[in-house]
Amino acid sequence: MTNAPEKITLSFYRYVNIEDPAALMQSLRAAWEPLGVKGRTYVAHEGINAQVTVPVENRDAFCAHVRSVFPEMPFKFALEEKGEAFAKLKIKVRKKLVADGLPDGSFDVTNVGRHLDAEAFHEALDQPGTLVVDLRNHYECEVGHFQGALLPEANTFRDALPEVLDKLQGQEDKKILLYCTGGIRCEKASAYFRFRGFKDVNQLHGGIIDYARQISEKGMPSRFVGKNFVFDQRMGERVTDDVIAHCHQCETSCDTHVNCRFEGCNRLFIQCSNCAVAFEGCCSRECQTIMQKPKEERVQVQHEWEKKLGPQHYLSRTRIPENYAEPIERT
Repeated sequence: MTNAPEKITLSFYRYVNIEDPAALMQSLRAAWEPLGVKGRTYVAHEGINAQVTVPVENRDAFCAHVRSVFPEMPFKFALEEKGEAFAKLKIKVRKKLVADGLPDGSFDVTNVGRHLDAEAFHEALDQPGTLVVDLRNHYECEVGHFQGALLPEANTFRDALPEVLDKLQGQEDKKILLYCTGGIRCEKASAYFRFRGFKDVNQLHGGIIDYARQISEKGMPSRFVGKNFVFDQRMGERVTDDVIAHCHQCETSCDTHVNCRFEGCNRLFIQCSNCAVAFEGCCSRECQTIMQKPKEERVQVQHEWEKKLGPQHYLSRTRIPENYAEPIERT
């Protein structure tokens, strides 16, 4: 018999009018800190979006508090509990819950697509002409996705949405199945799809996280293959044993995301265990050499890179260019 994890990771969101986000932020922090809650929560006039870890013994108290503020709030619990998902509690006020780039006020955000559970989603997948659309970023799709899905190449949801709409132009009459990690990106996106003329818009209820729970409980085969990327220190939850991605440095089968050890780079990329040793946790020989310098010199290089390349230069598009990381001679 295995011991229960000391903490549980869960997420929840709701689009709802919040008159004073700043006041809600303060009240949530006052209630959650004594419970040992850690994680990331965004509050906006349009609602709340949270991913947190909670000590097991405080789970009921935490859920009860959330539902006292947001009645009948559904929670999505992590598939895996490995390590520490979050280092501390962060609650921030934002203009929008998700940086979607959509023109608020120009369409009815409540006119969303039909929510499908895992069984209904499978049935829709089998219907001729159905189009499955992944609304996540390319690095999320790279390690796991539904078979046959349209996969964006964009680094951000703001860019992914217009990309997939462009690719679907002229197919407004077909059945569309949208999915994302936990469902929040599909909410306004499905309403926007309908606004843009798509007639049969559907979305996976609870996203990949709840889909994995449903198929596990019902003993259903998974139509999602690989790993579900998550935005915390775990960087992924395994849904199936399939490894569909490759190390960005040597192309060995691998789906482990890491950030480059050099803070000034912080590139998000996939690295196998052999390359982690060979490059000392870095994404390139250049960063590896920099990491061998004194901290003062590394900080100076970091400042120079940020001035020249900007804060988003570290997002690896598909794989590290060949001239960025020297190939490793394997024995």
